[in-house]
Amino acid sequence: MRILRRALLLILLLALGALAVVLYYIANPNLPQFDQPQRVHYLDQWSDEARQTYYYTPQGTTVKGLHYAWFTALEMPFSRAKFAEPDHLARFGFLTDPQQQASELNPGNLPVGFARHQDGESGVQYLDISCAACHSGELRYKGQAVRIDGGAALHSLASTVPTLRGGGFGQALGMSMLFTYYNPLKFNRFAHEVLGEDYDSGKSQLRADFKAVLDRLLGTAMNDWHRGLYPTEEGFGRTDAFGRIANSVFGDAIDPSNYRVANAPVSYPQVWDIWKFDWVQWNGSAMQPMARNIGEALGVGATLHLFDESGQPLMHEQRYPSSVRLRDLYTLEETLKQLKPPTWPEDILGKVDIELASQGRALFAENCAYCHAPDPVPRDQRLAPARDPEWHLRIVPTRIIGTDPTAADNIADHRFDIRKLAWNKDELAKLDVKLFGASLDEVDFASISSAKGLAYVTAYVEDRAYRDAGIQPRERWRMDGYGLAIGVQEKRGYKARPLHGIWATPPFLHNGSVPNLFQLLSPVVERDTRFWVGNFEYDPKRAGFLTEEFEGGFLYDTSITGNGNRGHEFRDGCRSEGVIGRYLEPQERYALIEYLKVMGDERLEKQLKPTKSRPWTPGPSCQNNY
Repeated sequence: MRILRRALLLILLLALGALAVVLYYIANPNLPQFDQPQRVHYLDQWSDEARQTYYYTPQGTTVKGLHYAWFTALEMPFSRAKFAEPDHLARFGFLTDPQQQASELNPGNLPVGFARHQDGESGVQYLDISCAACHSGELRYKGQAVRIDGGAALHSLASTVPTLRGGGFGQALGMSMLFTYYNPLKFNRFAHEVLGEDYDSGKSQLRADFKAVLDRLLGTAMNDWHRGLYPTEEGFGRTDAFGRIANSVFGDAIDPSNYRVANAPVSYPQVWDIWKFDWVQWNGSAMQPMARNIGEALGVGATLHLFDESGQPLMHEQRYPSSVRLRDLYTLEETLKQLKPPTWPEDILGKVDIELASQGRALFAENCAYCHAPDPVPRDQRLAPARDPEWHLRIVPTRIIGTDPTAADNIADHRFDIRKLAWNKDELAKLDVKLFGASLDEVDFASISSAKGLAYVTAYVEDRAYRDAGIQPRERWRMDGYGLAIGVQEKRGYKARPLHGIWATPPFLHNGSVPNLFQLLSPVVERDTRFWVGNFEYDPKRAGFLTEEFEGGFLYDTSITGNGNRGHEFRDGCRSEGVIGRYLEPQERYALIEYLKVMGDERLEKQLKPTKSRPWTPGPSCQNNY
C-alpha cells in the first residue's frame, strides 16, 4: 500500500510539474520582445487613401467564426491586458504604427490586415484577415521603420500546430479564449464589454457561441497535430498556402481521406505589378485575378458550403455559397494597380554607391535579365488583350533552377477523391475554366490534382457569388480581370519575376531559405545552413534581415524537407543542377545589390554611368538546358 501511495504521489507530482511547465509557456510564449520604432516611414508607393483601403478592406474571411467585438475584448490568459493591444500583436510580427489610432475603417485599432465584415443575414461583424496582413512588410534600421506596402510579411499567423513553447498566433489566441471561457471572472468582464446593456439576457447565448468558436479552433489544432499534416514548421513569414487550402477544401470539407502532408512552406510574395503578370502563384498555376483572390480568401478562412444540412452534395444551381465578398476583392485588386514598387530610402538606409551600381547594371544585363527583365508583349500575343502592359514571365523548371522542389512537386503530385461532390463533366464544361496542357476528358474525379480541383471549386464559388450579388455579365467581365477565364496550368517550376523593389523582400527564394541578396548571389557552400528568422532589423549592405540568434526567434534549418537552400547558384562550371551563372566575385555581388536598390527609381537611374556589359551565355556545354 505504501508503495502504491508513493507511486500515485510521484505521478501526481509529475503531472503537476508538466502542468506548471505548460502554464509557464502560456504566460511566457516563445515570442520576440517588441521594441517600438521611433517612427514608421511610408514610401511614395501610393496615396494615404489607397493605403488605408488596402489595409482594412475585408475579403470575407472569418477566424473560425470569431466576432470582431470578441477579439477586441479578449484578455490575456493571466492578466487583464487585452490580447488585441497593438504592442502585443506586434510580437507575432503584425504591423502597427506608434502613431496609429482607432478609425472608421479600423475601429479596434488593430494591425495591418485585421479588418471586419458584417454578415448580411445575421448582422454579426466578424474578424476578417485580409490579404494586406500577409502582403505588407517592414524593415527596421537604427530605431526607424520603413513600411513596405505590398511586401512580404514576417509574422507567425499561419501555424495551426501547437508547440510546447507556443509563439504561433493561432495557439496564443486559442489559449486566451480557453482561459476566458473557463475563468468565470474573465468571462464576466468579457461578456459585459461585448454585450453592454444586454448582458443579463445575452450572456448564456454568448457563452454557447463563444464555445463553438473555441471548439473549432482547438479541433483544427488537434486535427493538424495528430495527423502530422504540417511537419515542416513554418515559423515567421511563411505558410504552405497551397497545401493548407487543399487540406481545408478536400480534407475538412469533403473527406478526411483527402488530407495530404503539406511540408513545403513558402514566403509571401510581393504584390506590386502583379496585375501585369500573365500567370501568378509561385509555380505560375493561376491566371484569372478574381479566381486567384477567391482562392486566397478561401485559404485564409472564408466559409464554404459544399454539402447541404443533411450532408448531401449540392446540385448545380445551388453550388457553392461562401462568405467571399466579390466587390471588396475587386476593390482590393483595383487599389493594388496603383501600388508602385518601393524605392530605396537613402535618408534612412544610406546612400547608394552610384559607381558600384553602374557596374551592377552591366552585371544584371549579363547574369539576370535573361530571366528577370520584364517582357511586355504586343496586344495580339496577350492572354488579355485589354491589359496594358502584360508581362510574360519565365517559369523555370526545378531541374534547371535547382531550388527546393517540394512545393512544386506537391502541387503536381497530390491527388484527391472528390466523387462525393457528384460533379459531371457536362456541367464542368460550362464553367469558365480553361485547362492548359490538359483536357477535361482526362480529369478523374477519384484522383484529381489540387490545381484542377480548386479551379473548378472556385469557378462554382465565383458563379454563385456573382448571382447572389446580382452582378451582370458585363460587370463580371471587368471584375474577373479583363474577361480572363480561370486558367490552370501545372508545371514543376517557379516563376522568375521582375526584380523592382526586390531589396525590400527578404528572405529570398520561394521558401525563404536564403537570408540576404549577397548569399543569393553566392555559391551554395557560402550560404548559411541555419539562421534565425523573425528579426525585422535590416542589413543595408547585404540586403536582408539580421540572422543572429535572438530571444523568441525561429531557427531556420535548411536540412529539413521543404527548407532546402540549393539552386539559383552562381558558380563556375557547367550550367546544370541549379547553377545559373558564372562565379561572381564578392565585389560583383555588392555591385549587383547596389543596382537592385536603384532599379526602377528614375532619379537614381539617371545618375548611373555607362558601363559595358558582357553578353549572357548559357555556360560551357550546357546550352541544351535552356
